[in-house]
Amino acid sequence: MDLIIESLAIVGGTALDVLPIAAFLFLFQWLVIGGRMPDRNRILAGFVLVVVGLGCFLVGLEEALFPLGRMMAEQLTDPALIGGVGAAIGEIRWSDYYWVYAFAFSIGFSTALAEPAVLAVALKARDVSGGAIHPWGLRVAVALGVAVGVTLGCFRIVTGTPLPYYIMAGYAVVIVQTWFAPRLIVPLAYDSGGVTTSTVTVPLVAALGLGLAESVPGRSPLLDGFGLVAFAALFPIMTVLGYAQLSQWLGARRAAAGDGPDPPAIASEEE
Repeated sequence: MDLIIESLAIVGGTALDVLPIAAFLFLFQWLVIGGRMPDRNRILAGFVLVVVGLGCFLVGLEEALFPLGRMMAEQLTDPALIGGVGAAIGEIRWSDYYWVYAFAFSIGFSTALAEPAVLAVALKARDVSGGAIHPWGLRVAVALGVAVGVTLGCFRIVTGTPLPYYIMAGYAVVIVQTWFAPRLIVPLAYDSGGVTTSTVTVPLVAALGLGLAESVPGRSPLLDGFGLVAFAALFPIMTVLGYAQLSQWLGARRAAAGDGPDPPAIASEEE
């Protein structure tokens, strides 16, 4: 019964959040465009479905994904699992958390690979490029970036090092890569970093970060628990740019050796 009441309250709150958007759209149609809104009943039904869907999604986050992330972080940081003399005396080194890093890499890779937004962008990129950009190649490159980023973010939480240093260094690498990468892939690489922070990746990654910060001694959930999403958005840019640069290099090498066709469109420079 408590779950039902809480779910109805969340759905009601979601409806209040969506109501200003709906009111603005209907007022804009009535005052600016003029006339009746086409398919009004269908649009109203769609808004109802959006409200219910968002409410159920938020309930799922609160009841399943966030507790799951905290539980996994607590179990992976259990001194009995970490072991060693350091765990016995309460002095745990960053290298003792290797299970946390392995789990972070796995969860980052799997969530990015299953992210609907990444799949949508990969399919659109394939259609626009005439098949030169393979959807699986792009998805794996993005997933590797998220996996590495989440793993490095967990390392930052364990060590307690400042977040800005990682972000500034990461974007410095991205700037250098952007200068040398094929211009055809640069906008897609930047968009690939943004689409990873969507419905599947963000809840699990955020829950992992908060749970890890609560479990590691001396860490604050507010100061150290957040920031993993920034890593998940930054590192896919690096891997996609690296994927394009590697494709360019391999294509040029094959063409120079006469063992294959010209470099693919993904690796070409357009003036």
